Amino acid sequence: MLEHHQRAIARVVEKMQADPDCQAVIVGGSLAHGLGRPDSDVDVMLVLSEEAYSRRQETGELAMYAPELADYPNGYVDGKFISRSFLEAAADHGSEPARFAFADAVIPWTRDPDLPDLLRRVATYPEAERAGKMQGFVAQLQALMWYMGEAEKWDNPYLRNWVAVRAVLMGYRLILAYNRMLFPYHKWLTTFVKRAPEQPDDLVALGEALLAHPSRETCNTFCEAVLKFREWEMPPKGWPTRFMQDSELTWLDGKPPLEDA
Repeated sequence: MLEHHQRAIARVVEKMQADPDCQAVIVGGSLAHGLGRPDSDVDVMLVLSEEAYSRRQETGELAMYAPELADYPNGYVDGKFISRSFLEAAADHGSEPARFAFADAVIPWTRDPDLPDLLRRVATYPEAERAGKMQGFVAQLQALMWYMGEAEKWDNPYLRNWVAVRAVLMGYRLILAYNRMLFPYHKWLTTFVKRAPEQPDDLVALGEALLAHPSRETCNTFCEAVLKFREWEMPPKGWPTRFMQDSELTWLDGKPPLEDA
């Protein structure tokens, strides 16, 4: 971490130590993940008392933008207010992107000695969800090959591009799940897929070819490379039913769609 980022973090700590409602400062984002650049902003999660967090939930004041805490060109501090109960919920049933936000996190200051252990639990891959998710991703890839055929049949450029992006997302997520790696959300998806120890040959190249030239040929080539990588456990009721459950019926029980889980 560069010196000017460290100075900004020190200013955040100084500011939040003076606030009796603040329990900890957590540094995340690109700096924590080792992906920072000299002009990267400083992403922090500010752990508040339950009462202070509740007040902010009521007013909608859940974020902090503080360019005055950074002394480098175009620098700023991007803060999100959370609470310990927020972290407990993330450890229990958080989405993968919610968990990933705390992977590699740095705690420059805390009043809570148990916070490091809690963050480790948050950033742990949700093993109980793994098999079901992989079945869902397999069903999505099978459905998307059919959808790409429909896009070509109807000469529908919107559908072609939607299928291409979604197929790459689902294929990459299947490989991440197989390697027990959290989904980092879209900005860093390709970066972390490249790090997966076990994956099909030329996976990212095939994904980029599909995105650059969405067609039945490039879609089938990418999807089949993933589907034939190993003998995946298939959805017991077939891919059409599983696709419908994960994409069309999630509103019935309030679950997030598969792509966000």
